[in-house]
Amino acid sequence: MRSSKPQNYVMLVTGTRKGIGKSIAEYYLNKGYIVIGCSRGDSSIIHNDYTHFIADVSDELEVKKIFNYILKKYNKLDFLINNAGIASMNHSLLTPISTARKIFETNVIGCFLFSREAAKLMKINKFGRIVNFATFAIPFKLEGEAIYAASKAAVVSLTEILSREYAIFNITVNAVAPPAVETDLIRGVQKEKMDKLLSRQSIHRYGTPFEVCKVIDFFIDEQNEMTNGQIIYMGGL
Repeated sequence: MRSSKPQNYVMLVTGTRKGIGKSIAEYYLNKGYIVIGCSRGDSSIIHNDYTHFIADVSDELEVKKIFNYILKKYNKLDFLINNAGIASMNHSLLTPISTARKIFETNVIGCFLFSREAAKLMKINKFGRIVNFATFAIPFKLEGEAIYAASKAAVVSLTEILSREYAIFNITVNAVAPPAVETDLIRGVQKEKMDKLLSRQSIHRYGTPFEVCKVIDFFIDEQNEMTNGQIIYMGGL
């Protein structure tokens, strides 16, 4: 069992400019972690232990720059939270191919690149925790989210396979599917549609970023070595 103190943990979170990603970064900064974040825009987090990169998560060269920094600065990475993702709430007949490609590049290729590079670093200390983001749009089979749900279904498959490939290095790979959380994306959806969605959950309310972080806490606990390749759908199906 490792003896690292919380303040020595190094965590990388993608998509930290706003929403759940920003909340995750701030939550773990408050716990004393060193956090590296990235997004397509400037940082909205000011903290001595936070470093921000402006990057496209699907661009291999930009991704490798982030990991080269982490290697030179810390020579390790304990946790990766693959939060970055985009969605398009359009009927499939109204979804252009450019949108479909962008969703898969960000949600699937981005997740793959960060997981691959993270595993290379985590191997150094034979320890690591990777948490990916799935979605309730998969089991609910939400109309208007065909490409988004398909991309996240690919992330689920990626999670399950990587969990087997990386287990030999004491790296676990799991995924959380947050409930509906009142982010900018959700606020743009019609109230009637969101009410219908909430009614399908067994817990009929919006979730909070804090509740998502508690699931991440469970996954990344260094004593939690036997939870691997699992997907937690929050809110109750």
